Amino acid sequence: MNGEIGTVVVVGSGHAAVEAALASRRLGLETTIVALNVAKVSSMPCNPSIGGPGKAQIVSEIDALGGEMALATDHATTSMRLLNASKGPAVQSLRAQVDKKVYAAHMRRALGEAGVRMVQGMVRDILVGKDGRACGVRLRDGRELRGDVVVLATGVYLESRVIIGEKILDSGPIGEPASHGLSASLKGLGVVMGRFKTGTSPRIKRGSISWGELSIEEGTDRPYAFSFMSKPRVWESEVCYSTYTNEATHKVIRKNVHRSPLLNGTIEGIGPRYCPSIEDKVVRFPHRARHQIYLEIECGDSDDVYLLGLSTSLPEDVQLEMVRSLPGMARAVISVPGYAIEYDYVVPSQLRPTLELKEIPGLFTAGQINGSSGYEEAAAQGLIAGINAAMTVMGKEPVVLQRDEAYIGVLIDDITRTPIREPYRMLTGRAEYRLLLRQSNADTRLTPLGRRIGLVSDERWECFRIKEGQMETARALLRKRRGGEAVWDLLRNPRYSLADFFPEIPELRDLPSGVLSEVEIEAKYQGFIERQEREARRLARYRGKAIPPGLDVARVVGLSKEGQDKLRKHSPATLGRALEIGLSPSDAMILLAYLRGGGER
Repeated sequence: MNGEIGTVVVVGSGHAAVEAALASRRLGLETTIVALNVAKVSSMPCNPSIGGPGKAQIVSEIDALGGEMALATDHATTSMRLLNASKGPAVQSLRAQVDKKVYAAHMRRALGEAGVRMVQGMVRDILVGKDGRACGVRLRDGRELRGDVVVLATGVYLESRVIIGEKILDSGPIGEPASHGLSASLKGLGVVMGRFKTGTSPRIKRGSISWGELSIEEGTDRPYAFSFMSKPRVWESEVCYSTYTNEATHKVIRKNVHRSPLLNGTIEGIGPRYCPSIEDKVVRFPHRARHQIYLEIECGDSDDVYLLGLSTSLPEDVQLEMVRSLPGMARAVISVPGYAIEYDYVVPSQLRPTLELKEIPGLFTAGQINGSSGYEEAAAQGLIAGINAAMTVMGKEPVVLQRDEAYIGVLIDDITRTPIREPYRMLTGRAEYRLLLRQSNADTRLTPLGRRIGLVSDERWECFRIKEGQMETARALLRKRRGGEAVWDLLRNPRYSLADFFPEIPELRDLPSGVLSEVEIEAKYQGFIERQEREARRLARYRGKAIPPGLDVARVVGLSKEGQDKLRKHSPATLGRALEIGLSPSDAMILLAYLRGGGER
C-alpha cells in the first residue's frame, strides 16, 4: 500500500456485510458500507434466533476469531436452550431466541465505534480497472465509490421478487426494495449466476393468541453464553411457545394446493430442502399427522410473533384460514403474511477458498449471494471475506480454514468445491471431524489465529491465556493417581463424572464450570479425539494417492451413492483431485482405506 491506508467497499447491510466491514475496519482499512437502507443493519427477516446444530459452532468460531455475532447475540438474548443435551458433545449446540431490535442496535453501535462509513444507495455496476481488478462500484444515481477491494454481501436482494399466492411483488424482504442492475453487471463480467428461493412464515399479532392453549418451551436452567467474553448466565426474560398443525390445517393446505406458487410452477428458484414450506411438508409427507410450530416473540416493543415451522407462500386468505386452525390461534390476526422470495446468486464454484472470485481479483462475495442460507453461515463468510479483503490490500497471506480446523472451513470448502443445487445450510453431519470442532473449544482452536491476524484484542487475549492456564491446572489435577490409576483415565468409564472426584481433589471446585466441563470432555473422549486427529493428518498426507483408471467404485464397500456418482462422472486421478470435485472427506477416507488395503493393485 506504500504507506497509504487501504480502502474496502462492502455492498449490503446484513450479517455478512456487517462482519466483513467490522473485520476490514478493525484491521486498519478505511471501510464503507453501501446499503439500500442504512437503517436496516443486521435485520432478521426470518425467525429471531441465532444458533442451533452446526450453526452455534459457527457463531462461537466467529467469536474466537474476533467477530461480533456472539457478543450481539448475548446482548440481545431473551431465552437460551441447549439442543441435543442428551447426546454427545460433538452435536450439542446452543440456540438463542433474541430481541431482533436489540441485536440490530448492537451491530449499528459496533459499526459506529469502529468508524465504518455508511452510504445509502443501490449499486448497479462493479468497476473494474485495466488490470482486470475490481476497483469500486457505481450507484444507480451515478455516484462512484472507489476501493482497493470490493465485498459483495447483498443477501437475497439481487433481482428479487416476493411471491404470496397469486401476488408477485418486485421487492426484497418485508417491503424492502429489490436490487436491480448488479446481476447484469456481474454477468457482463463473465460471472455465472443462478436463482434460488427461500421463504418466511406469517407473523401474528401477540394479543390475538390464546397463550394458555400453547405448550411452553422452557429455556435452559444452566448458565450459558455464546461469546467467550460474556459471563454465562441463566436467561429468563422471555420463553418460547409451541403448538402443532392438525388434520384441519392439512385439509386447508390440500384443498388449496392448486393456489400454491411453490407447487403450481409460479416459483422458478430452488428452495432449501432442509427448511421446506408447510405446504411442501404436507404434500411430501401425507401420512404425518402433525408438524410442530414454534412461536417466537420478535422483540420486546413489538406485537409481532414469528411462527417458526410454518413457512409458506400460499395466498393471504389461505394463510389466515390455516393459522386459525392451529390450537391457540382461533382468533389470530396476521400482521405480516408469509412469503417466498426468489433471488439471483453467484455460483460459488467460481470462488477461491478466500471467497475472492477467481476471474476478478479484488472482488469478494459473502453470504446468501454465494448460495448459502442462514444468518450464521452469512456472518462467517462475511468475516472471512472481510479478513481476506484486508489481507489482499495489505499484501499478507490470506486466511483459509481447513475442514479439521473449523465449521467455517467446512462451510467454505463445501460451497466452493462441491456443486450446490439448493441453498446451503450448515448441519453437524457435514463436518466429518465434528468431535474436534465442538462449540465449547472454538476459542482453543481459533483464538491464536485471530490474534495473529490482528482481530483479537488485548483484553480477549488475556482472558484466553487465563482460561488456557486454568485448563492446564485442571488437566494436571486429573492426572493425579487414585488407587494406582489417574482420575483422567477413570473418567473414560461412563459411570464416573468429574463431580465424583471433587471430595478428593477439592482444588477443582476453584475452577470455572466451563473449564471443568471442557477438560472432562477431553478426558472422556480422548481416544475418539485422537483418532479423528489421525484421520485428518492421514487425509492431508495422502492427497497425492493415485486412483487407478477404471476403478470399479461399486466394489468400494461403504462408499456413498453420491460418492460413487462423482467418481464415475469425473474419474479423478488422485485422492486430492477427488476432494476437489466434491468427494466428501468421509468417502475419501473409505476410498483411501480400500486403496491402501490392496483393493486395486
